[in-house]
Amino acid sequence: MRNSGLGSWPCRRARMSPDRVAIVHSGQELTYAELAERVTRLAHRLRADGVRRGDRVAYRGPNHPSFVETMFAAHVLGAIFVPVNFRLAPPEVDHVLADSSPSVVVDVGTPEAAREYERGLADSPADPIDEPVDPDDVALILYTSGTTGRPKGAMLTHANLIWNTYNLLVSMDITGSERTLVSAPLFHVAALAQTLLPTFLKGGTAVITSSWDVDRVYDLIERERITYAFGVATMYADLVASPRWATADLSSLRHLLCGGAAVPDSLIRAYQERGLTFCQGYGLTETAPGATALEAAESVRKVGSAGVPVFFGEVRVVRADGVDARVDEPGEVLVRGPNVTPGYWRDPAASAAAFLPDGWFRTGDVGRFDADGHLHVVDRLKDMFISGGENVYPAEVENALVEHPDVVEAAVVGVPDPRWGEVGRAFVRPASGRGPTRDELRAFLLPRLAKYKVPVHFDLVDHLPRTASGKVRKAALRHHPLP
Repeated sequence: MRNSGLGSWPCRRARMSPDRVAIVHSGQELTYAELAERVTRLAHRLRADGVRRGDRVAYRGPNHPSFVETMFAAHVLGAIFVPVNFRLAPPEVDHVLADSSPSVVVDVGTPEAAREYERGLADSPADPIDEPVDPDDVALILYTSGTTGRPKGAMLTHANLIWNTYNLLVSMDITGSERTLVSAPLFHVAALAQTLLPTFLKGGTAVITSSWDVDRVYDLIERERITYAFGVATMYADLVASPRWATADLSSLRHLLCGGAAVPDSLIRAYQERGLTFCQGYGLTETAPGATALEAAESVRKVGSAGVPVFFGEVRVVRADGVDARVDEPGEVLVRGPNVTPGYWRDPAASAAAFLPDGWFRTGDVGRFDADGHLHVVDRLKDMFISGGENVYPAEVENALVEHPDVVEAAVVGVPDPRWGEVGRAFVRPASGRGPTRDELRAFLLPRLAKYKVPVHFDLVDHLPRTASGKVRKAALRHHPLP
């Protein structure tokens, strides 16, 4: 095959195991042979719509087999897949689509759109397509909110995703008998690259859910005999908080992987006390995403650790002067390896700023290595915080707040929350003495921002603390007591 990228995977997998079940969704099954044919038909349809090598194909919608089919069909043609976070507010979606300029947007969110999608497949041929695709070609553009308040499109190549898959298979014993629960959003790199792609490569079964629902997940674990799952801390906390936790049949589970934010030790131990293997990892969208991994054998001894650098990758922790930090000394986490992004879509300035001259990617996170070489992520250089596994960048929220006619300025920080890990707290200086209420500010923000970005706490203040250079002292705001 001339296609050396992800687009060749459906054909290769169908050649090896045509009758194995590739996907289960809403009780319906697709074998690898059926999936490969549907991908090929969709690739013909996209090509008839004008999609060519290097063009962008966007997908907007919840987890669904059509997400998988659209991604692979785009890659069959050498096109670039752009999954759009369906939780974004309309202005945010508009920015993503304007920046990526897709040739086609696939959305099967309505019954009529789903019927049109199926008609398009039925009317298209199933003749093999073998476009030349190089591993270093861009496969995905994933939009991650920027510190300037505008989302940036992180590019991931086919090679980035393939090497990440290899890294995960080295650190976890994923097998062809895996029945993997894909309940985290596939528009995030973790669900896509840490569950779907490794399961696909091994010929296992991906059980895909369109949304997160605790009872449905318990039902699927028991009925489908789920063996592997990925989630963020909030999802795992929801399962523990359920009345079904104590009696649910979890005997099929072999691997539980958590990422996206720091996980409380007490939550990890709750799973370990049920006899389950619970492992953390560390990474970013830009690292496809795995940078470190905690293997099962170390999951008890190293509770709270994000593990060691992945097999095909390197991680450093450096001081401000660029010198490697000592054991347990905090510093900025740097990553280098074949899984690291080549840069940001149409943003050479951001791409250049993200890398040191010798090729190390700057994560903006603060971590430390312990004496055993395990990474512990302790803070962030940037102001970004993580709420329920979703990255929130304060500048983006602040920009939206100051659009309110009664707001002069605003500063947003992340504060601890028992359910979401962190939530936003906005300090708002109003134009008048009374100022807008909390409910008014929330109502103003909800049409403009995804719900998880809207602060939970609002404080009306007369002034914001500043440094001598005029910058807001966010450290002081983070430690300001809640009323």
